[in-house]
Amino acid sequence: MVLESLINPFKAENKPARMFFIGFLYATVAVFLSIWIFKSYSSLVMVFLTVIVCVPLMYNTLKSEEKKDMVIKQERKLLSEHKKVLFFLMFLFLGFLVAFSIWYIVLPADLVEVLFSSQRETIDAINSRITGGGISSISVFIQILLNNTKVMMFCIFFAFFYGAGAIFILTWNATVISAAVGTFIKNKIAEIGSTAVHHYFHVFPLGIMRYMIHGVPEIGAYFIGGMAGGIISVAMVNHDLESDKFRNIIFDALNLFFIGMLLLIIGSLIEVYITPVFF
Repeated sequence: MVLESLINPFKAENKPARMFFIGFLYATVAVFLSIWIFKSYSSLVMVFLTVIVCVPLMYNTLKSEEKKDMVIKQERKLLSEHKKVLFFLMFLFLGFLVAFSIWYIVLPADLVEVLFSSQRETIDAINSRITGGGISSISVFIQILLNNTKVMMFCIFFAFFYGAGAIFILTWNATVISAAVGTFIKNKIAEIGSTAVHHYFHVFPLGIMRYMIHGVPEIGAYFIGGMAGGIISVAMVNHDLESDKFRNIIFDALNLFFIGMLLLIIGSLIEVYITPVFF
């Protein structure tokens, strides 16, 4: 009750940057509780603990957005309201990402091996699918876009069937990206040949940028997809589907879906054609 009471949708929309620190706190508490209580299964438990504390915020946010769909008729104004939610959710995600990345770097190697075991297996599986001789950039782009689309569909379905369920997919992605960021940073530090603190301050932003240049539109798409599925879910629970305004809700959800797909295409293009130029 303590952690989830720190923030509500109204405060989050008005002070979205605060969500970075909330996300950092949620992730940090989850890391240490999972190590302390469920060490052998901590790679998954830290995800569930982070999700549990976010559920009230996500559910209340979806309820608020569904109410806006019932009241606001102009789609442009409605999308502007959704944009406020997207901003604070992105800050929340960034808080997760920074926290998990820091603990990946700071904690002892044997502990990190256990804490991020499932995430590292996922990274290895992804790399094995999109690397190899003779694979063109077009093929890689298609594979990445299809994989990202699948993730967004998971967000939509999880949000539809479980309300705030999309936060699970997004938290899981935060831990996977953090493992990739942490590995990138450790490799760079090894290349430098020095573990001086100022080198970490230099390399850490590079590690975040390496994955968030394309990650921002992709994660934004996942949140938008989760918002679309969640709004429809809340409308059905409230029996708003029996009202004439349910068509407005469906139209808004479809718009969110297409915006999400556009962001996925942009993110995939950046990942294949722009990110490799700098990293």
